[in-house]
Amino acid sequence: MAVKENLRTPIVSVMGHVDHGKTTLLDKIRGSAVAEGEAGAITQHIGATEVPIENIVSKCGDPSLKDRFIVPGLLFIDTPGHHAFTSLRSRGGALADLAIVIVDINEGFMPQTIESLQILKRFKTPFVVVANKIDRIHGWNPNKNKPFLATYNKQSERVKTDLDNKFYEVVGELYKIGFNSERYDRISDFQRNIGIIPISAATGEGIPDVLMVLLGLAQRFLESSLHYDAKGPGVGTVLEVKEEKGLGTTIDTILYDGIIRKGDTIVVGSLGNPIQTKVRALLKPRPLSEIKSEERFQQVDEVTAAVGVKISAPNLEGALAGSPVRVASPETIDAITEEIKSEIEDVQIDTDSVGITIKADTIGSLEALVNELKKEEIPIRKAHVGDISNRDIVEVSAIEDPFYSVIVGFNVKVLPDAKEKIQSTEVTLFRNDVIYRLIDDYKDWVKKQKELAEKEISDTIIKPGRFRIMPDCTFRQSKPAVVGVKIIGGVVKTNVEVVNTNGEVVGKVKGLQMRGENISEAKVGMEVAMAIEGPTVGRQIKEEDTLFVNVPERHAKKIEHEIYDSMTADELEALDAFLAIKRRDNPFWAK
Repeated sequence: MAVKENLRTPIVSVMGHVDHGKTTLLDKIRGSAVAEGEAGAITQHIGATEVPIENIVSKCGDPSLKDRFIVPGLLFIDTPGHHAFTSLRSRGGALADLAIVIVDINEGFMPQTIESLQILKRFKTPFVVVANKIDRIHGWNPNKNKPFLATYNKQSERVKTDLDNKFYEVVGELYKIGFNSERYDRISDFQRNIGIIPISAATGEGIPDVLMVLLGLAQRFLESSLHYDAKGPGVGTVLEVKEEKGLGTTIDTILYDGIIRKGDTIVVGSLGNPIQTKVRALLKPRPLSEIKSEERFQQVDEVTAAVGVKISAPNLEGALAGSPVRVASPETIDAITEEIKSEIEDVQIDTDSVGITIKADTIGSLEALVNELKKEEIPIRKAHVGDISNRDIVEVSAIEDPFYSVIVGFNVKVLPDAKEKIQSTEVTLFRNDVIYRLIDDYKDWVKKQKELAEKEISDTIIKPGRFRIMPDCTFRQSKPAVVGVKIIGGVVKTNVEVVNTNGEVVGKVKGLQMRGENISEAKVGMEVAMAIEGPTVGRQIKEEDTLFVNVPERHAKKIEHEIYDSMTADELEALDAFLAIKRRDNPFWAK
């Protein structure tokens, strides 16, 4: 059995859709211990809750389990959504060791849940799916705080069938995203299959199973990575930067390695150079039993990983959510500052010379956004953390390409002066708190803009057309010549010039008629009467001649570069034949 001394508590991130029960689940795991006054009371950290192993085994109803597990307990991070996850990075990986993805079994996956799963996949983090709200299944008979199987076996056959059907929909959804999954009690290898645990956070049914499965996962996957250097300098990640009355700017931090003491010098990531400062105070929430006391926090002299702690220190205003916090000594401070600087710059500089501008609330979400945009091959000119400012608007409004005069903001606000500024510019703004919604909105907008631009071009451009004068269909020889023609490619409109196969201009279309009615254009396949100003039939033009619309060079260039992809096959054939005529004498015509 490994020595417990230097094993840190595994960090568990709780992810999923806003109202699928994350907080209720945590309250249940947290609250029951407080309510029952159990031993090893649960400690509330900043942005996290620590549940000691004693509590977990008593919730599972089997005290002998305590000796089977080497981890000291579990530390649940309860920040909103998947931000905790994306923004909490530790040396290139995700900060959480394990994750719970919570889903309402009656509603299935929501966009945020799917996004959480994609992120877990990217970071290869072990996780379980908690299918919540089984008590909402029609006819469910609750058995408070019981393990899932104990309560499932007491339900009627109809309720069981109903639950199984909903359960397999969740399995199907996970399969679509690329995960094999099954009910936790039917899995022998959690490395190959994702365990799904049906629970009710409201009644506590299935909660013992969640804790057991998490402990099992922690034991199996993490023994090697949970060792920490209890005496080493602290390493953590900024969860949130907050103004606190009487304390000024503070940082809520998850410390995942080593130790941090009052008076230590720390280096914290920011948008410019990393901040070097001294810890003025380390603050932890008061125990739940002392919640009545006036001060919400109590000062401690030191903390050891893994914990959530509030750090009060001078000059933290520029600190960045999601960035590293590290304790430094006079010997290491320069090297640490350099490392933190390059870690933040890595996220920020991988950009293109042209592209859109993106803003996000934390480094992690910025990284996730960059990652998804790159997958879609959308170029990024600038990527930064923070709200949308007046300066962003000014910079972006100077970009000439309308497709890139765009700001995409993930979970950020528009500052008041920027709101005013944007009214007087052509800048387009997209904001959302679901990454793939943002990307879809941008892509849909680009598609719509392109269609509008193509329509505008094709309305003002002379398009290619090719037609043949039909035999025995000369109605008038000249001034203007009136002949029957068949359109064999593209389109012919009135007032366009006409050339022969030698590229010589032979006249201008004065009018088009079909069944005695005047029409403004004739398309492929139509047979129409055409009045041509200029030539005489029998001299410049003859029956059975093939003639072409004379597309001006400037228009031909535009067609080839801007609307070529949206043209029909017959239009392209007419264009190619016309270009071949023009390029016979001048190979660079319209290039």
